[in-house]
Amino acid sequence: MRVVVAEDQIMLRVGLVSLLEAVGHEVVEQVGTGPELSRVLGDWRADVAIVDIRLPPSHTDEGLRAVLAARRVRPALPVLLFSQYVEQLYVRELLADQAGGIGYLLKDRVSHPRQFMDALDQVAAGGTVLDPTVISALINRVERGGPVGTLTGRERQVLDLMAQGRSNTAIGSEMHISESATTKHISNVFTKLGLHPSLDDNRRVLAVLAYLNER
Repeated sequence: MRVVVAEDQIMLRVGLVSLLEAVGHEVVEQVGTGPELSRVLGDWRADVAIVDIRLPPSHTDEGLRAVLAARRVRPALPVLLFSQYVEQLYVRELLADQAGGIGYLLKDRVSHPRQFMDALDQVAAGGTVLDPTVISALINRVERGGPVGTLTGRERQVLDLMAQGRSNTAIGSEMHISESATTKHISNVFTKLGLHPSLDDNRRVLAVLAYLNER
């Protein structure tokens, strides 16, 4: 797999490159600034990019804005955001197109290289990988309205727990309800949000995105 690495901290960039090459991936570009990243994304020759959100020269959201601009031109361009921070200003826009090929992991919550590599593989294949902390932070900003506003209190609680990455079993345990009751609540959430079964069934992620995009 061909990978772009955009990270301004040189030691972390070296570590990422070493990890990728150790498992057989080819790092086709290494950059450390927003303008360099924009150039690389505009001349796309990779399978996936690993991007730090805060890059020079502003050290604010250079990486994220470069990704947004690139995906407007090339939807579903595969990018794994890898950051110390939860940036809320543009992330909802990034997730809203539901095109897939996007991930957002927090650096201090990746406990094992295998976890990181699994996420990278999923994003490169067009999937969506979101750290539960990222989702929880975004949900706290959501106003209750639209289709999500039709959910009952229990269904909303189920969706909150889904957004935190909980399994059906964990949701049932947290809410002190049976697994069959949990399954019924989740089914009701999918129905009310208009998320019907499909061959590439990813309704849990879509339900969470619907929640995030309500205003």
